Amino acid sequence: MIGKRMRHIGRYHEIAVSLLRHGFGMIVDELGFSSFLSLPPRWRAEQGKKEGKTVGERLRLVLEELGPTFVKLGQIASTRPDLIPAPIISELEKLQDQVPPFPFADVRRRVETELGGSLETLFRSFDETPLAAASLGQVHRAVLPSGQAVAVKVQRPHIAARVETDLEILQDLAVLAERRLDWAATYQLSEIVDELARSLRQELDYTVEARHAERFAQQFADDSSVYVPKVFWDYTTKTVLTMEYVEGMKLGELERLKANGHSLKTIAERLAEATFKQMFEHGFFHGDPHPGNVFVLDDGTLSFIDFGLMGRLRPHVKHHLSSLIIALMRQNTDGVLGAIYGLGIVPDGVDEGKLRDDLDELREKYYGVPLGEISLGEAVEDLLSVAFR
Repeated sequence: MIGKRMRHIGRYHEIAVSLLRHGFGMIVDELGFSSFLSLPPRWRAEQGKKEGKTVGERLRLVLEELGPTFVKLGQIASTRPDLIPAPIISELEKLQDQVPPFPFADVRRRVETELGGSLETLFRSFDETPLAAASLGQVHRAVLPSGQAVAVKVQRPHIAARVETDLEILQDLAVLAERRLDWAATYQLSEIVDELARSLRQELDYTVEARHAERFAQQFADDSSVYVPKVFWDYTTKTVLTMEYVEGMKLGELERLKANGHSLKTIAERLAEATFKQMFEHGFFHGDPHPGNVFVLDDGTLSFIDFGLMGRLRPHVKHHLSSLIIALMRQNTDGVLGAIYGLGIVPDGVDEGKLRDDLDELREKYYGVPLGEISLGEAVEDLLSVAFR
């Protein structure tokens, strides 16, 4: 482990300095890195950095500063209210991939190497300007020889090696933190980091995303309100993913949707129905359904894209979540209490009397709300914030 730290000492230094800069110097000191990395006194780096900023805000700034691996891990963590406290999730949800596109020469090299031919023979056309660029890859519109329009996701050069280095460092830091910090041991930090790392490693394999898309499509095979773009396997590898290109309006383009005659109420109902079907019928759900990843087609059909991050619910979790929603709607505090104990989101030593009082207060928020209008994520966040008060 010492050898690994010395090999990546520059990156350890960058991480420690960023933590210092944003008010986490005590953690750096307690991990023993101030002396190991010959860092300046903590108070100089921390001066004034905590004022007016919450822990979540400062953590978000650290992740943004440290680059793609950390931003992506933060985005994955923001979808896990079962692992991360609600106030921190609200900040992590603000994380965005703010990265420039990589050169088209690298795109060409990757696609031609992976697919075994020149762009000119593989595609009728291939747009040089990407539709979108993110931390792990970017997407280009292209047309197959058949005339089929497709979206081609191409992985960034060398990103897998950089991500792996960062993940090794984070897993090392998590184990070290559990030995030295009580809170890290209590929350089993290394297990959280390991789970997030597994998700990120999966996102680097585009064949996994392709299989996710096909499984998701099967779930909605008999539902005309949801459409999933087709995967083109002959044009897909671990670092190149080719899927059908869909024309539509992004879910977040509210004014444009209204101007084109779409009912926002109908769209919201369809999205809620699709969400509940994913969660409670199949237990396999889209892990990143932000407005940029859901399109509304001309006929009002919803089309999901980007299946790199998916979630799964085990049967007992589905059972307790459904019980939770029903109990909230019925204002049944005992039912809510039983469900959250079943989900394992009540910390040890909680004052059950106070918890019950807080739940009585929370249930008023959901009284009389139709099932289709309940945000499952928000409900779980509300309950977590109550449980950890």
